[in-house]
Amino acid sequence: MTNTKLIASLLAAASLSLGSAAYAAEPQQDAAMAGAAAASGDTALTSKVQAALADQKSIGVASANGVVTLTGTVANTDDGTKAIQAASAVAGVKEVKSELTVASK
Repeated sequence: MTNTKLIASLLAAASLSLGSAAYAAEPQQDAAMAGAAAASGDTALTSKVQAALADQKSIGVASANGVVTLTGTVANTDDGTKAIQAASAVAGVKEVKSELTVASK
């Protein structure tokens, strides 16, 4: 009878250990999934901004956490301003950073 109680106790302890190990892994999985979601969100946002700037092929677009960075050369300041405004109007854009340069004449 004592062997039965010992085996039952060991099984109970083992199941508790496995349960707590699975619980401890969940935050790491959640963080990894959140990072993947942010990366795919950045990719989607970059695509949306590129589509909004489709007529300006010389402008590069990158995004991270809703912050869009525009790079490249524009013909004049009006084109640069229009690009910044178009990027700002895209849903999901929190901020636009301009690294645009104006072409010399």
